[in-house]
Amino acid sequence: MDLDRTAEEEEFRRGLRAWLDATLPELPPKPSPDDWPARRAYDCAWQRALYDAGYAGLHWPADAGGRGALPGKHLIFLEETERAGAPYVGANFVGLLHAGPTIATEGTAAQRARWLPPILRGEEVWCQGFSEPDAGSDLASLRTRAVRDGDAYVVTGSKIWTSHAEVADWCELLVRTGPPDSGRRGLTWLALSMDAPGVTVRPLRTLAGSAEFAEVFLDGARVPLSHRVGAENDGWRVTMVTLSYERGTAFAGEVVACRRTLVRLARAARENGRWDDPALRRRLGRLNAEFGALWRLVQWNTSEAEAALRAGGDGVPGAGSSVFKLRYSHARQELYDAAADVMGPLSLDADHEWTTGRLTSLAYTIAAGTSQIQRNIIAERVLGLPKGR
Repeated sequence: MDLDRTAEEEEFRRGLRAWLDATLPELPPKPSPDDWPARRAYDCAWQRALYDAGYAGLHWPADAGGRGALPGKHLIFLEETERAGAPYVGANFVGLLHAGPTIATEGTAAQRARWLPPILRGEEVWCQGFSEPDAGSDLASLRTRAVRDGDAYVVTGSKIWTSHAEVADWCELLVRTGPPDSGRRGLTWLALSMDAPGVTVRPLRTLAGSAEFAEVFLDGARVPLSHRVGAENDGWRVTMVTLSYERGTAFAGEVVACRRTLVRLARAARENGRWDDPALRRRLGRLNAEFGALWRLVQWNTSEAEAALRAGGDGVPGAGSSVFKLRYSHARQELYDAAADVMGPLSLDADHEWTTGRLTSLAYTIAAGTSQIQRNIIAERVLGLPKGR
């Protein structure tokens, strides 16, 4: 693993830091957390600012609208934007972190030209239509059906836990095109326009009180054949590309954010007298080491991706992404459990950021593949153990 930064990368860091110092004070106030149309507008405006300044899609291919930089530069971008407290990807995290990289890797030239530049410019927002009421961790059992009709697929079924579906323009949609019993061999990856006839979105309210998830019902929605990414019935392989990005690099910025949260938590412990507890100090010290190790794991995964790119590969994160995702999910929960200990009764305030963070952290051992799924992947692909029956 190469952790050294080149002179060019350090020059990039200085330029980015100067731009952030000049730009962030001019941003408007953040909208209410419950106002998703306003949050979409805010997030997309920030994305446009990044695009105009040349910081959007740093590691995306140049022919996809990006700058074609190696992934290491993207890590510097994450470090500096988190250090400065800049907005994160927000409402379009699926487009920027999942669907966009998948299309950049698997899409045709026409698909890349159609979808990637609008994502980078903050003009179009994506959501993910993978999970179903009876197909979550066992994604290969999904039932949403797509049947060819001329130059289109006709899609019928439903999806659940679809993040930001109510403000999305497009959905990365996984459907069954093979026989009902075809399992992972009969799936296809489609790009669905969310304003197509037959698409109904019903928001879901979470335990934290937010409504960023939704159910999506598909009643004869038509998707042009040209909106299929990859071959028909090859959607499982394409989806593994999506999930590799989701598990490998999509959470990288959040590790930096957790490290910053840990510093704030230690400061709060000093202010309210909890710092005098040696057990708490050991707990926070271990978490500091944990997130430091996770950041090194991000760098290791990125270094592998860079080496693959230099060798002519696609740079898709490997099985190490599951190692990272598994440990990060639990470390984040441990962080907010410690926050509850430090904050005491304040942690019961449903409107307080520490409480919201703790409730949200519970989802991380489920989202992007449950911890049980990650353990299976690690056992089979890293340790070489036989597949479970």
